[in-house]
Amino acid sequence: MTASRHPAPRFRGVFPVVPTIFDERGGLDLTGQMRCVDFMIDAGSNGLAILANFSEQFVLGDDEREALTRAILEHVAGRVPVIVTTTHFSTAICLARSLRAQAQGAAMVMVMPPYHGATLRVGEAAIEQFFARLSDGLGIPVMIQDAPIAGTPLSPAFLARLAQAHARIRYFKIETAGAANKLRELIALGGDAIEGPWDGEEAITLLADLDAGATGAMTGGGYPDGIRTIVDAHAAGDREAAVAAYARWLPLINFENRQGGFLTAKALMKEGGIVACDAPRHPYPAMHPATRAGLLDVARRLDPLVLRWAK
Repeated sequence: MTASRHPAPRFRGVFPVVPTIFDERGGLDLTGQMRCVDFMIDAGSNGLAILANFSEQFVLGDDEREALTRAILEHVAGRVPVIVTTTHFSTAICLARSLRAQAQGAAMVMVMPPYHGATLRVGEAAIEQFFARLSDGLGIPVMIQDAPIAGTPLSPAFLARLAQAHARIRYFKIETAGAANKLRELIALGGDAIEGPWDGEEAITLLADLDAGATGAMTGGGYPDGIRTIVDAHAAGDREAAVAAYARWLPLINFENRQGGFLTAKALMKEGGIVACDAPRHPYPAMHPATRAGLLDVARRLDPLVLRWAK
């Protein structure tokens, strides 16, 4: 059931999203942020992704984005590669963000197609121009994030065409319905231009996506040690071990995907003593106490490193 592999990608494995850590007043907690990063590396992350939707990028000011990018990349100091999300509707602003991230040491940038709100979109011609300018202006790979939040249909044929026509468009994080079939078709159409077909959406479809040929997974940041057991087994050709590991961790994956959302990683990190505050920024509501209790009940049955690392 495992799909055939293309030439080895530069980046593969588990690249979880780093949550943004705030203090009780809603300010950035850079001390807690660096502890979060250190835990995620110690938990086996092959790389990290910052400023993504699961990082609550939508509540960050431009100055805070810059401060976080600089601080995290300096703190990581090359221990693992870091993907920086630079999404913006404006081509010029997205390219400028991407160039700054590249200059600060980003290994890759992740970008959604141009969108704003519920209705403002552009057509395929403008989307291709947008990504062409990113490709031409950068010296690092670009990952296209194909996520429902953008509300922009991106067919496998269109994505494959972008990869074949533009040298830096090489990675694709597929989070839409039927992700495995889309990954499979993308790989078949794009050939060697598809360097990194990746899974997303908290690993809820991880096993099917790996079977379809995914070489990377961008998940939540709370338990990379658990996700590694699935991805590593599958990469080693031991699908039965991957199935068993997926079955073991699926209750927590499902809880994050369907109940806790982007607050899951921070709630686990607070419980484990890694960070002092797990609150989101207003107006997003804090995690309900019953949801937190359910999350911790599921997590404790698995004994993830997040609950032990700081103790």
